[in-house]
Amino acid sequence: MSIDLEKISEAITKGQIEQLQEMTTQALDTDTDPGVILNKGLLPGMDKVGQLWREGEMFMPEVLRSAKAMSKAMEILRPRLSEGDLGSAGKMVIGTVAGDLHDIGKDLAGMMFEGAGYEVINIGIDQPNEAFVEAAMKHKPDVLGMSALLTTTMPRMGEVINSLKESGVRDQMAVIIGGAPVTQEFADEIGADLYAPNAGSAVDLTKKYFAQQ
Repeated sequence: MSIDLEKISEAITKGQIEQLQEMTTQALDTDTDPGVILNKGLLPGMDKVGQLWREGEMFMPEVLRSAKAMSKAMEILRPRLSEGDLGSAGKMVIGTVAGDLHDIGKDLAGMMFEGAGYEVINIGIDQPNEAFVEAAMKHKPDVLGMSALLTTTMPRMGEVINSLKESGVRDQMAVIIGGAPVTQEFADEIGADLYAPNAGSAVDLTKKYFAQQ
């Protein structure tokens, strides 16, 4: 029995969580290579979600549902991926800075990166500078992401970058920041490598950044 990978992509775009779980399990049961399921089914679906969101044809609740569907499918697929030689696209640490309790944008960005094949370590909300540094030193990520939704907590992002410098690990990763009040000008001011106006663009910006390195 052949598996229609396009239907897997469509299930993600439509946010069909249960159907996607069933199709992912079915694909594995028919010995479809897990790397093929990821690269030909799941990832194209998430790419389409990001495109539709950027074009204003999908809205936050729909994107969140699609991201949740992707996450649930990855729970099924990940153990089988780890059995093979398929490496991840990279590793990411992401969190919301101290004093800020907002998590939707951060979580969505994390899920989008996971959907792009990254191993994502989400350290949560209201995280002090030391927590970012400790996570960076422990996990050695390729990307460190910070979110802030309040103008009063934005300066924490610069403090984290300074703490990373003081700890000698700043140059070992790309730093990407985002959140409603954050701007490219602010990112340049504090020395962040990347600024993402929304979670949907964060993955594309990061891919382009590493492609140019």
